[in-house]
Amino acid sequence: MRTILITGPGGSGRTTVAAATALEAAREGHRTLLLSADRTDTPGTALGTATGPVPTEVTEHLSAWRPDAAERFRQDLTAFQTRAANVLDLLGAARLDAEEVTPLPGAEELSFLRALRDAALSERYDLLVVDLPPLPQALALLALPEELRRYLRRLLPPERQAARALRPVLGRLAGVPMPADWLYETAARWDVELAAVEAVLTDRNTAVRLVAEPGPAGADAVRAATLGLALRALRTESLIANRALPETAPDSWLSSLLAQQRKTLADWRESYDVHPVPHLGRDPHGPDDLTALAVPGVNPATTPVGWPVTDRLADDGVLVWHLPLPGAIRDELDLIRRGDELLITAGPFRRIVALPSALRRCTVAGAGLRDGELRIRFAPDPDLWPAAGR
Repeated sequence: MRTILITGPGGSGRTTVAAATALEAAREGHRTLLLSADRTDTPGTALGTATGPVPTEVTEHLSAWRPDAAERFRQDLTAFQTRAANVLDLLGAARLDAEEVTPLPGAEELSFLRALRDAALSERYDLLVVDLPPLPQALALLALPEELRRYLRRLLPPERQAARALRPVLGRLAGVPMPADWLYETAARWDVELAAVEAVLTDRNTAVRLVAEPGPAGADAVRAATLGLALRALRTESLIANRALPETAPDSWLSSLLAQQRKTLADWRESYDVHPVPHLGRDPHGPDDLTALAVPGVNPATTPVGWPVTDRLADDGVLVWHLPLPGAIRDELDLIRRGDELLITAGPFRRIVALPSALRRCTVAGAGLRDGELRIRFAPDPDLWPAAGR
């Protein structure tokens, strides 16, 4: 299955473009699911067919789905209370009834990610079109699986499960109770679920389609989104320049706006695969209007984003790690080495990544930004890489 993640700044028309993209794919014969994070039925308004908490058939080969985060949270909490029944009873805790449960902050995002995973792993569809929240919420959502997995590994390291038989003894020696088996089992299950979501997001058949109106605000949003996506090694498939004005604008103020759009489009074409989508003079509603937008089909070519390590030991005595970061500014970059991890800050975005195995035996020897690519130099540590000291 191919997965296209669609996002853009608020008010850019990303949901309409997502609906048009899904409709075009269905007309090409691809079994398509439009998955939306919208709380209100904006996708249904665009498609002309109401959507809801179960996949709804819109046309031949096209279904749409808006998962119910509140209901999913209730189901998860009920299942958790059942698994932890012994502990809750020991503590004298009162169980929560399903009807009194409301989603906690973050629960909606996790519920949507699980729905994305379930849809991507389904064999019913050829293409998954995901209508993400606006930027920057979408970037935070895409970062969530990797970050939560890292927290779980730090708080409940998997290797400690091997010491189950020793935990009662360790508890008596330390004077504090050791974590129970159910806690490790729960953490392991969460890790598996998050890993499945992360696998979908990082798959070579997953790409991002950005939507923005051509203009100064749209240009700033696209620039920031490109950097945030690049730091996550996510590929931008295309840029949809939404609500593009016709080349002939009768009114003087429209002429000024058209000139502004032309300049932004010219700048975008230097870096992106740009597809202008016309302004219909009204909000699109129904299949005919979506067809009139002439949104391009999904690009079948896949170009995975790579962070390669090149061997410059013979010439310069270093290994070089290449990280494509288009739009990065030198003064807004920061690197911190912490054990086998590297904390990378690029503008408002931050990511902690594990070093490739070869670089873990090296020390950071410097870094430079050139042509939108961060190049980090690593020198072999003689104590860990004996051959380097010969």
